[in-house]
Amino acid sequence: MGKRTDTRERTLRTAATLFRTQGYHGTGLNQVLAEGGLPKGSLYFHFPGGKEQLAAEAVALGAGELCDWVSAILDAAPDPGAGLDAVIQGLAEHLTASDFNLGCPIGTVAPDGGDLVRDACVSAFGAWQDVVREYLAGQGVSDPDEVATTLLAALEGAQLLARTRRDTAPLYAVGKTMRTLLKGR
Repeated sequence: MGKRTDTRERTLRTAATLFRTQGYHGTGLNQVLAEGGLPKGSLYFHFPGGKEQLAAEAVALGAGELCDWVSAILDAAPDPGAGLDAVIQGLAEHLTASDFNLGCPIGTVAPDGGDLVRDACVSAFGAWQDVVREYLAGQGVSDPDEVATTLLAALEGAQLLARTRRDTAPLYAVGKTMRTLLKGR
């Protein structure tokens, strides 16, 4: 039983990385198997729903890790501006360390999958927004849901621009503008 769990985990992590770098349509199941060193029959054994199920679970895995990471950063921040700065710095470092190959674990898959993938992305973005909203509410920020939505949209767009341009400047520009927004709240 342990070996099956290891194979399932390796399949999921390999797929998550490939989806983050290549998107949904750019990632093939044979590539997932080859890059993960996985037996051919393992994919449908562990993911009977095929690519859709694999992508949806990969999004959930990546989103969970992202939410935990953001939550830890915000919990350690003395104020919302410092929290935002730390998240942006971390995103910039992550993009740079991956040579701009690893995009958002949600955003790179969101526009391309079917209903199962879309539902996983909706849930994942919702979880990320919840983490930010709860933090902002705890910090006394007015309209925390509206501000969390704005921050999430701005950060997601900044990541896409940064990855496309291979330059972290969009992240820092968004940070500067969003810091002004937070000061007014």
